[in-house]
Amino acid sequence: MNVTVFDKASIGMDLDYSPLSAYGKLTVYETSTPDEVKARLDGCEVAVINKVKLSAEVLSSADALKLICIFATGYDNIDVAYCREHGIAVCNVVGYSTESVAQLTIAMALSLCSYLPTYTAATASGWYSHQSSPNLLVPVYHELCGKTWGIIGYGNIGKKVAQIARAFGCRVLAYKRCPDSPECTDLETLLRKSDVISLHTPLNEQSRGMIGSEQLCMMDKKPIVINVARGAVWDEAAVAQALIAGKISGLGCDVFSTEPFPTEHPFFEIKDRPDVCLTPHMAWASFEARERCLDEICQNIDAFQKGEQRNRVDLK
Repeated sequence: MNVTVFDKASIGMDLDYSPLSAYGKLTVYETSTPDEVKARLDGCEVAVINKVKLSAEVLSSADALKLICIFATGYDNIDVAYCREHGIAVCNVVGYSTESVAQLTIAMALSLCSYLPTYTAATASGWYSHQSSPNLLVPVYHELCGKTWGIIGYGNIGKKVAQIARAFGCRVLAYKRCPDSPECTDLETLLRKSDVISLHTPLNEQSRGMIGSEQLCMMDKKPIVINVARGAVWDEAAVAQALIAGKISGLGCDVFSTEPFPTEHPFFEIKDRPDVCLTPHMAWASFEARERCLDEICQNIDAFQKGEQRNRVDLK
């Protein structure tokens, strides 16, 4: 089979892609523009993608294509309905980034509640060395212990964050469409009672825009709010305004509706604030997580060749 990696640069230049050559002729591209994607699908039988968009229009000329392997869990950039109708298998990877995303979620919460950038800047700039006081205690920071951590989206990542939050002494509340745990509650209760809120829900029609002005006004405790899910699960302009208005006390975000976000994006004006922690969509991408993902893709291809249905999202 002809195996093509379309956007190596978004997956990692440091990975060894040679294991994919075990399944046929391997071609690897660092990046692919929309026009290049269409041309490069010619003769491609297995497409390995991350951020590349495969619409029905793009796929319509991919006559040889048998399998799409997405280097991710989410697959909203693929027209799965078209693939289902035209017999193109689509496989995702589940669970590979749980540890990585949970780690960044916790790191954001710790940085925001402890004002680490502000305090480290005080020493790095030399300011502290020229002071008479041995301490700097402003801005005031707070412990996580005893606080309530609300988790929106209670899958593998959400439950891992809950485990770590409990280790810090937090009470956990969770919201998911199909409650399955004692800590699950309705969304309004979670928003009203939480000191920290982190979003881990997949993007779908139910979750798109689920946090907007109305929901932000329900947040009684002025919480730290962290989004490591998808940019479109909340109203970014409303979130930025809520921070400016003091309705939330801190904002952490690794995902944006447009990536990279442009200068006219609502977060551009607040990106330098001490109560903001923005990262360039890297929570999923520890080296270990990306190695696991590549190994899972190899297993998906192997299973497909054997006629097995492993991680097939087109069959749902």
